[in-house]
Amino acid sequence: MSMVGNLRRVARLARGGRQVDLSHPARSPLGSAVVNCVIYRDGVRQEAASGMEESVAQVRKHGGRGFVWLGLHEPTEADFTRVADLFGLHPLAVEDAVHAHQRPKVEQYGDILFAVFKSVAYVEHEELTATSEVVDTGEIMVFTGADFVVTVRHGSHGSLGPLREDLEADPGQLAKGPTAVLHAIADHVVDDYLSVTDAVQDDMDQVESDVFSPQGPKTADAGRIYQLKRELLEFKRAVVPLGRPLHALATRPTRAVDPEIQAYFRDVADHLDRVTEQLTAFDALLDSVLQAHLAQVSVAQNEDMRRITAWAAIIAVPTMVCGIYGMNFDHMPELHWRFGYPLALAVIALACVVIHRGFKRNGWL
Repeated sequence: MSMVGNLRRVARLARGGRQVDLSHPARSPLGSAVVNCVIYRDGVRQEAASGMEESVAQVRKHGGRGFVWLGLHEPTEADFTRVADLFGLHPLAVEDAVHAHQRPKVEQYGDILFAVFKSVAYVEHEELTATSEVVDTGEIMVFTGADFVVTVRHGSHGSLGPLREDLEADPGQLAKGPTAVLHAIADHVVDDYLSVTDAVQDDMDQVESDVFSPQGPKTADAGRIYQLKRELLEFKRAVVPLGRPLHALATRPTRAVDPEIQAYFRDVADHLDRVTEQLTAFDALLDSVLQAHLAQVSVAQNEDMRRITAWAAIIAVPTMVCGIYGMNFDHMPELHWRFGYPLALAVIALACVVIHRGFKRNGWL
């Protein structure tokens, strides 16, 4: 792998070292599915309440000044029942949040906005093989209301802990309300897309250099190219469907999104368009690389067949001469001549040399 590729890989590993601390002081004791339950007022983190109900009551007691951010990880239907009843979530959105495996989308149910994002992580590997996993996908669902944010995460990656800490370091942005959290999550997810795209670029470069190296047909493997194309397809399924919902959030006025926050979604949509364009280019390039590899294999096979044919033609001369003189007739010319045997050998050798030189000159040998 190139030096640039190695530097990119080191940078990715360094970024990956930032893990969320599950022993965070605000971690909720409400159950295994609840990762965090925090109250924010004027962008500042408040003292944690003893439960979800108490947190919501505390926010609404102060006239909606602030909001509750509840984080869940792979909740069961039973885990989510309390949450749905407490915040008045629509049953269809609740079903999507529990069972996952949804397309990226943004839906509005009254004053509540429900967004689904596909999180994507690059799977590090020493060498790309025909069975390598390149990208791993998960899901992040976000419910935003007037005084609450509920995030539901599925998958082993895409932790929102670092994002929460970054937002807490910027109280001015967090004070803009739940839609500021929605924008931050969308921006976080799309930034991850950009990082994964850079990582996939390394694999693309490696495959391309293998195909177009002097040893191309021997070192390249159609299985590796096809596997990378399959992983790229999974990546596209996470990215492409998100385009229309993000553009709607950025351009279509809605009462569920603060107009001041709406402008920030335009920047996220622009970044997503960039990722989509890169993935489309990767897909087209992989098609070209695969076709080039198959053409190289076909050319190599043709060259092998020409060599085999040339040697078969050379061998045909002594076979023919020896076959004629092996017919054992009594009355054959030169059969009893003293110089017949060396003459036959000389004719065979001369004919083979002439044919070999002809094939060599024409590039068959």
